Amino acid sequence: MYDLLSSVLDLGGTFVFAISGGVAAVRRRMDVFGVLVLAFVAGNTGGITRDLLIGATPPAAISTWHYVAMSVLAGLLVFLWCPPIARLQHPVQWFDALGLAFFAVAGTEKALDFGLSPVMAALLGMVTGIGGGMLRDVLANDIPVVLRSDFYALAALAGAAVVAGGHAAGVPPLLPAALGATLCFALRFGAIRYGWHLPTGRWPRNGRVSDRSRDHPDNKR
Repeated sequence: MYDLLSSVLDLGGTFVFAISGGVAAVRRRMDVFGVLVLAFVAGNTGGITRDLLIGATPPAAISTWHYVAMSVLAGLLVFLWCPPIARLQHPVQWFDALGLAFFAVAGTEKALDFGLSPVMAALLGMVTGIGGGMLRDVLANDIPVVLRSDFYALAALAGAAVVAGGHAAGVPPLLPAALGATLCFALRFGAIRYGWHLPTGRWPRNGRVSDRSRDHPDNKR
């Protein structure tokens, strides 16, 4: 049951994340090859990282054709029919939110299937969710969204924790998977739509260190 569920979620997450990568590439006016590369990177980096960490080698993304096919299909769809997708508000973020929910759950399920503890499985689910988006943003010359103030890694961890908690409690996997994906997407929805975010560091508006900070022993030479 875990194998089938994680595979379905994995492929779904690959497709949706690949769309987000394709949209990011088109926004940067990349050619068709660049769109396909960014689609593959966004759709598969998280899964490849997860598989390497748990010893599932070679990673599924490069050992079977399904993941490459999903990525290429998503990339071509975006390249050929980008205008309808571009009409959505924050298209990259919405597809990213869907992919994050899929991958956070799928990564946790696969880690549990390989015998990891619920805590470590939840952490690996988070890594699976954020990996593709991070590399996509780096290649698109953007600050990775995971490093910004809105909910991202925390949303993935929350969804993964629900799946891991359900496994520890002996609940059939479909219910925790649905609840975990819903929670993850809901947190990202709130961050995108309503601006939910974690506290951020404060820097003086004039860019100068305050007198009290200047007197700190670490700032004296």
